[in-house]
Amino acid sequence: MKNLESILSADAFKIREMILDGEISVSDVTSIFIDRMKEKNPAVNFLAEERFDAAMEQAGQADVILSNGKAKGALFGVPISMKESFDVVGMQTTGGLLSRRGSVQKEDSVVVRKLKAEGAIIIGKTNTPELCFCQETDNKLYGRTNNPWNLGRTAGGSSGGEGAAIAIGAAAAGLGSDIGGSIRFPSHFNGVIGFKSGRGQVSQVGSFPFVEDPWQQRMLGIGPIVKTVRDAKLIYSIIAEHQIEDRDIADFSINVFRTTELPISDETVKLLNNVYLSLKNTYTAEREPLPYLKESAVLWQEIMSIDGGESTRKTAFRNGKGSPLTAYLKERTSGTSDIHRYLSWALIGTSLFKPSRKRQEEIGNLLNQGDEFLEDYLTKRLVVMPVYHTAAPPHGIVYKEIFSIRKTFLNYMPFAAYANTWGLPSLTVPIGKDRDGMPIGLQIIGKNGNEDAIFSLGSFLEKEFGGYSRVD
Repeated sequence: MKNLESILSADAFKIREMILDGEISVSDVTSIFIDRMKEKNPAVNFLAEERFDAAMEQAGQADVILSNGKAKGALFGVPISMKESFDVVGMQTTGGLLSRRGSVQKEDSVVVRKLKAEGAIIIGKTNTPELCFCQETDNKLYGRTNNPWNLGRTAGGSSGGEGAAIAIGAAAAGLGSDIGGSIRFPSHFNGVIGFKSGRGQVSQVGSFPFVEDPWQQRMLGIGPIVKTVRDAKLIYSIIAEHQIEDRDIADFSINVFRTTELPISDETVKLLNNVYLSLKNTYTAEREPLPYLKESAVLWQEIMSIDGGESTRKTAFRNGKGSPLTAYLKERTSGTSDIHRYLSWALIGTSLFKPSRKRQEEIGNLLNQGDEFLEDYLTKRLVVMPVYHTAAPPHGIVYKEIFSIRKTFLNYMPFAAYANTWGLPSLTVPIGKDRDGMPIGLQIIGKNGNEDAIFSLGSFLEKEFGGYSRVD
């Protein structure tokens, strides 16, 4: 059997290969990842609900299938984790809400069904902020997830539990969702690889909360959080509603983001410069202003506030009655609200940013104009840019920067909002670390249909700059 360290660091592709080659049994590899979860969860608190007994039972069945020579599936016997927001039969989907405790699901979400069909074994569901409505992972039901590189730092959100789980090697691979950086923040902060799919490319059926508004739907992307770019491509190919078309990266120019008046850390600037220098020797690289960057944050905020947060409020307060302001004040004064202050304050903010009917018409026109421009701009171009202006800060900072009534999101959200606002696929790859040893990732953005080129560039950067390294 391979040594323990190599198994915990191995991606899904390698784990399946080891199983089929007889180097390790499905039962043994599943047990190893379960033990890792048990060891690391008390400090990191990434796990919302475990599925250990059922997973071990499935693993035993898989070993029998393997011994009979009938193993099938691209993820045969591979233990994976799952963001809490995706329905898994026999497990709860709570969205981190106390009021949804005990909401056991009778059907799998579409993406879970597809992964299971390829032989994946789910060993646990991972933590999110309430209703996936914040870029930091904390809720009243499961508590706060910590960054495994430094427990005093944020793991990001909303897929923060998933990002932390993969960072410590608690599963071979995982799945997240992203409507406002929710795959890319955790990938960047935790030093893992994450892929946000483009608009309409992956089914959200069986994801909670279901996104109803068409403009918000265009911003939503579901995709893998993993250890390697090849796993990102593999898992995306399984869950996507379309086939990945071949693209030759040599046909593309690559625009590496150059600093503007937007705040950005010195370490991130240096890494961007290093990426550009590396790329220009092999590819056509440029450093041009990115169109629609600053507008993206404004449009993102307005689209997220399209109904003044009313639909989210009704879901948060399960009976449809309840005041975010009352809940916020109660939580701040006594800590006894059923709703986390992150969610209640965010709902107050969305009520303030609700666009007027006239502004909604303007938004529609801006989206149409931007879509038309970017369809041409990104036909043979990829963009490399930051996810956030800094590596993972202490708990609470990201929340203050994005949800401040001083509109500081205008400075801090453009990078993440870009792919959401325009419904674009985006791959985050670890590139380096800051002076405190915290990971820094950069994202590669393209247009729908050019995913293969995005993955090709991601593989290049992964090889050049090291990619994923597991944290102990």
